[in-house]
Amino acid sequence: MLGSNPNGLAPISLDGDNMFAESYTSAAPVLIAGGSDAALARAERTVEGYGLRVADKILIENAPERMDRQARASALWVELDEGGGDRLDALLSRLGSDVSDGRFPAVVAAPAGLVDLLAAQLPDEVQLVIDGSDAERASALAIAVSGLLGAHRLSDVAAEQNTARLRQLSDEVSRIAATLARLSSAPAIGFANAPQQPSAEVPDVSIDTVRMVIRARRLRSRYFAEDLFADPAWDMLLDLLQAELAQLRVPVSSLCIAAAVPATTALRWLKGMTEQGLFVRRADPHDARRVFVELAPQTSASMRRYFADVGKVTVA
Repeated sequence: MLGSNPNGLAPISLDGDNMFAESYTSAAPVLIAGGSDAALARAERTVEGYGLRVADKILIENAPERMDRQARASALWVELDEGGGDRLDALLSRLGSDVSDGRFPAVVAAPAGLVDLLAAQLPDEVQLVIDGSDAERASALAIAVSGLLGAHRLSDVAAEQNTARLRQLSDEVSRIAATLARLSSAPAIGFANAPQQPSAEVPDVSIDTVRMVIRARRLRSRYFAEDLFADPAWDMLLDLLQAELAQLRVPVSSLCIAAAVPATTALRWLKGMTEQGLFVRRADPHDARRVFVELAPQTSASMRRYFADVGKVTVA
């Protein structure tokens, strides 16, 4: 039998013999921290709409002290507005430490203007939702709490669908890594541990050629819906190659824009590509609140060989 919540975010499958025997309400509550009263209200709607209880709602300046007193939580949800200053930095530092230590999972929902800050200060285990829809917010919460509900976790429709999407993303990233590895001099197995310098045989690539390909891809949106050809991995690869040839550095926020998909989706792709060794993240030596992304040496070599091969086919 299916039960539903008033917001329709995440229908919950309940046991047919005793529909109240197991539910999300038996799990530990979610602690909410926000940058304003409006932010706290947004987060509360998501958490309660998903079927979880709220332990407390606090402003970000009071969050570290309140986190000390929270013995157990299914997750910490942080809802941010623009800005935050030192108070936000303190919370993010504490949040990253607690999540890395396995104290609890966390979701941070924020506007696009905070992407670089969050990417620089938070570990990959934190689920980021950037200007997210209700579905994206529910999916992030599902991912965060899925490991804690254990045997009592119900068959949540949104969580199952999101898990399938993440599995497809992981499979796609692995396929791309294997393909690029075959193009490079490194073996497909252990791609992330490939030699760190491209070989001398790597061909030169014209930046104008790469820019032309990027422009051609963008032109499609004039005639077809953008999601019809969504390929964030390839768009990111092209953008980073263009930046490398132009000797420019690319922050996370710019790469998310280049991916031409919602920022939350782009961040998941970025995480997967980095874990596979395709991308390298480097801290900005002049600004601890920002990180840059670049092609790994073997990825760069593969992209250059790809363009050289395409040129041969075009000439032929």
